[in-house]
Amino acid sequence: MDMDWVHEMYRRILVKENAAAKRNRDKIPYTTKDGVFDDRGKNDICWWTNGFWGGMMWQLYHATHEPVYLENALQTEIKLDANLMNRQGMDHDSGFKWLPTAVAHYRMTGDKASRNRALLAADNLAGRFNPVGKFIRAWNNWDGNEDGSFAGRAIIDCMMNLPLLYWAGEELHDPRFCHIAKMHADTAMKYFIREDGSAKHIVEFDAQTGAYLHSVGGQGYGHGSSWTRGQGWAVYGFILSYLHTGEERYLAVSKKTADYFIANIPDSGLIPVDFRQPPEPAYEDSTAAAIAACGMLELAKYVPENEKQTYKNAAIKLLKALADKRCNWDENTDNLLEKCTAAYHDAEHEFSIIYGDYYFIEAIWKLMGTELFIW
Repeated sequence: MDMDWVHEMYRRILVKENAAAKRNRDKIPYTTKDGVFDDRGKNDICWWTNGFWGGMMWQLYHATHEPVYLENALQTEIKLDANLMNRQGMDHDSGFKWLPTAVAHYRMTGDKASRNRALLAADNLAGRFNPVGKFIRAWNNWDGNEDGSFAGRAIIDCMMNLPLLYWAGEELHDPRFCHIAKMHADTAMKYFIREDGSAKHIVEFDAQTGAYLHSVGGQGYGHGSSWTRGQGWAVYGFILSYLHTGEERYLAVSKKTADYFIANIPDSGLIPVDFRQPPEPAYEDSTAAAIAACGMLELAKYVPENEKQTYKNAAIKLLKALADKRCNWDENTDNLLEKCTAAYHDAEHEFSIIYGDYYFIEAIWKLMGTELFIW
């Protein structure tokens, strides 16, 4: 591994993010307009990405102990209390919101209020479990009505939220949290991962009987396609379930999904929104590359010695492509990654998204050995 390159990335990130953190003390960003972060904390406190800015700040504070990062992290965590008190805004993404904020804070300092926040979020996440279908319901109905139309929906992203349950179970010495997480992971393994290792995004179950009904195209190109960010969630999510449980089947699925991802990486190292999207329009998603790189670096820790380099090399290829072609290193621009896409069929494509920045930083921190383990 080229440690000179890793050290250079580390240095450039610190310069870039120190400037961005000072400019955005009162914000919880999602994207940028003309290089300036927006503020979802002001306009949509329940938005699913609102934990990632806090996570970035904790990663940076863990590495440097500079006060601006601590200040921003604490502000984000406190603002998210409004989400905790909003039932409609509580969904399966509680892990994305409170692991990088409250749990990170608790791990760093032992803060009891942070522990309480995270346990409340974990209780709510566990309460979304459907015991007949053995899955965690993804969303409440988006329009707020209670007609049950979303009661049977689960998504691959939730694999990354399960660590909140593993943490709560360990913290409370209560195995029910782990049981719920493992049952959901087993359901995802059975119904979301195809024989070739590709992952479905959304699966619909009969909420009354638990029966599998069908999959839904979701944020990729369409039904039966291969949404790359979801593939990254699968790689990383299953290795995290292995890390927390020691169950070999999760390691095997993480490898299977990673092998599929690696087999489809273009020569450029730049990742499309969907591995099965048509040649035109050919949208990119830099977040998928950063997430998959994190997952592969974590996976490399647990595979046999003769397999480690396969996953490390793939991760570094993705990260170098991002660093060389898709990172904006201008200190006067708030975002780091460019050409991120939330969904193939959205009206907008290839803009900045905060979790892309987070996972790029986390990946470099893994290589540096300075990571605060959040998941």
